[in-house]
Amino acid sequence: MAEGLRERKKRQTRQYISDMATGLFLERGFDAVTVAEIAEAADVSVNTVYNYFPAKEDLFLDRAAGMVDRLSRWVRGRDPGESAARAVLRELRREVEAVSPGVGLAAGYDRFMRVLHDAPALRSRLWGMQQQIRERLEQALREEAGASAADPLPALIAGQIDWAHQAVMAAIGRAMLEKRDPREVSREVLVLLDDIEELLSEKVLNYAVRGRE
Repeated sequence: MAEGLRERKKRQTRQYISDMATGLFLERGFDAVTVAEIAEAADVSVNTVYNYFPAKEDLFLDRAAGMVDRLSRWVRGRDPGESAARAVLRELRREVEAVSPGVGLAAGYDRFMRVLHDAPALRSRLWGMQQQIRERLEQALREEAGASAADPLPALIAGQIDWAHQAVMAAIGRAMLEKRDPREVSREVLVLLDDIEELLSEKVLNYAVRGRE
């Protein structure tokens, strides 16, 4: 269905507010910027800002919110004959090889990370998002493997896959904070992914293999 004029206008307004907020946060830091200042910069009312973003943290982590379903989405979209863990590792390699901003491999990412590290409220929100990532991944594994609610394996496997994902993201974050060349970081993280795969057990790597039609 084609996007209507009203929906497009709302989407554009939301994006504009987010962009104005991000610019202010990167310039001055998260805690130093008020919602009123964001509203003024975007030429909207404070109520309009809150209509689109219920909390100030939502303004900065707007794009990161899409990551909550990323691992579970990769698992559900795995290829025939592919396990859940191998699907996630494959997708991570693809993002890293492409030097994708989706995993933080972009010039200027250090500024984003510094704002995040300097704001306790943002770190708390990010921790909550990480818990959601694991919970949704566990649910996807449980459904894809046909596991019962009492089966502990989906939670254990989700923990291992989530660890692999967080290890990659943390390595990228540390390197980009040092203002490293994203292409150089990409090459190093590809080696790290090989090391991570070697550390995962065969039970993890072969869990929830999708049947071939």
